[in-house]
Amino acid sequence: MIEPLSLLLLVLLLVTATAVVLFRDLLAAVVAFGVYSLGMAMLWAVFRAPDVGLTEAAVGAGVTAALFLVVVFRVGGSRSRTFRSLSTVRVRSVAVVVGFVAALLWTVPALPGVGDPSAPAFVRVAPEYLARSPDLGIENVVTAILVVFRGFDTFGEVVVVFAAGIAVLLAFDREVVR
Repeated sequence: MIEPLSLLLLVLLLVTATAVVLFRDLLAAVVAFGVYSLGMAMLWAVFRAPDVGLTEAAVGAGVTAALFLVVVFRVGGSRSRTFRSLSTVRVRSVAVVVGFVAALLWTVPALPGVGDPSAPAFVRVAPEYLARSPDLGIENVVTAILVVFRGFDTFGEVVVVFAAGIAVLLAFDREVVR
């Protein structure tokens, strides 16, 4: 059974994703996108993936939204009507999205439950990490996993956040100079 908080966040994601598509005003669409990204970050936290949630909050809601705002103010994103007419939405596009979501939802029952001790990650991977961590000289097992076993992944996340921050600084510097 799905938790009420997860269900609420999924509804928030659905509403904000739909709003991003239907808003004609670019500024309103960027704000809705930022809310979507924050909702996604919260969902990752609920799913016990705080590292992914923090990266989503920093890159998705922070950096990407800031870059979109720079673009909106450069091109002038205001329109007279706030929402698109539903008649402008292509039926084929909606059908493809609904089909894709249905295919994804079809696979959900095959996934292990959140925190399920019989999940492959707990049965095969976790004992290996726990057995090898003391030999590394790192007292905290989570730190050992992030630094030693998932070092390239962690380094990749740091590079993405750093590159996104540099891109925002460069974009704002150009805005301030002009």
